[in-house]
Amino acid sequence: MTWRHLYLEALERLADRQAAQWFVEEASGGTWPSVLDEPVPGRADGAFRSMLARRETGEPVQYVLGHWAFRHLDLMVDRRVLIPRPETEVVVEVALGELARLSGPRLVADLGTGSGAIALAIATECAGAEVWATDVSEDALAVASANLAGLGTVAAGKARLVQGSWWHALPRALKGTLDLVVANPPYIAENEVESLPFEVSRWEPLQALVAGPSGLEALRAITVDAPAWLGARSALVAEIAPHQDRAAVDLAYSAGFAEAFVKPDLTGRPRVLVARRGG
Repeated sequence: MTWRHLYLEALERLADRQAAQWFVEEASGGTWPSVLDEPVPGRADGAFRSMLARRETGEPVQYVLGHWAFRHLDLMVDRRVLIPRPETEVVVEVALGELARLSGPRLVADLGTGSGAIALAIATECAGAEVWATDVSEDALAVASANLAGLGTVAAGKARLVQGSWWHALPRALKGTLDLVVANPPYIAENEVESLPFEVSRWEPLQALVAGPSGLEALRAITVDAPAWLGARSALVAEIAPHQDRAAVDLAYSAGFAEAFVKPDLTGRPRVLVARRGG
């Protein structure tokens, strides 16, 4: 039996060419399409069929593969963390732009780091950045720790992981010194859960998605205390739901930020809150 046989089987069962190709590449360790006519080892056959069975239950492709691309990183992902998305890549791009306004070392906090996607992207893409990444979930921090270890000692030395809820996780010595706070907090309202795609509501961790009755609870908790933790010319960058743009800006001004606005995602929808202290 060759990988072509298994690819055709996957195509018939899943009706998804891209997923079938990814599963062949993952199970074979080979390159598409040159691997197609190679024989399938017995153990690889079992791994491939296991992936097919998992996908047929509705499990997201990213969890089935066990890893997913985020900017230049290849991150381990499973059901303990959210799947990294293109919208969050835009958050990193905006955050890097805010850091570019500064000179010298930059001190960054990523609140609610999940898989570590934002923190590790900033740590590896911004020279001189030191990133503190927090999460209340031990499970999420275990995934982030694995991803941090995968960067190697030099890059890994630029990021630290700490457990706790939002600001409570950070050492008090950092108060008033941060150059940037970045976050992708939960922003789904409780009454919006039923409208989420099945793959999201059934498989991804709801505690990382649902903020509370309004959907703004997590953003409010972060924004209210942010000025006390930020230094001069610093900023808060946070992912939001598109319909929250006006409320997010109002929260920032109410917290004492000098300037606040929302930048669009790749589809043009309001997505990234930027709040600056001024200077």
